[in-house]
Amino acid sequence: MRLFLDTSAFAKRFLEEAGSDDVESLCMRASDLGLSVICVPELISAMNRRVRERSLSRRQYEVAKKRLAQDVSDADIIQLTTAVVARSVKMLEQNPLRAMDALHLACAAEWEADVFATSDLRQFNAAVAEGLHAVCV
Repeated sequence: MRLFLDTSAFAKRFLEEAGSDDVESLCMRASDLGLSVICVPELISAMNRRVRERSLSRRQYEVAKKRLAQDVSDADIIQLTTAVVARSVKMLEQNPLRAMDALHLACAAEWEADVFATSDLRQFNAAVAEGLHAVCV
């Protein structure tokens, strides 16, 4: 199975929260993992916010960052091509999405993901409306 994770779902691989077990199960069944090129910067930003808020220690951050690098080295990183941008514009016109969420969806669609995973209900609904097989974790 070609599994595409948006940042909210991918974060659950490194930060223990509701849905982490579901993401782990999906990853174990996946033959390929797809991530948008914007996923890593978004995730690093989120983890550093948690460090600043003291809900994640510096040590936990370093461990998560190391695991992140390992996962990313095995993933297909989907670039922001002209086709991805054009598809994201159409998605933004037809769905109540934020720009970054539309870019994740467009990357998943262009990559032809078998499953798109997110923990964002609005993005999940848009993915279904766009014909993607989506799961909300």
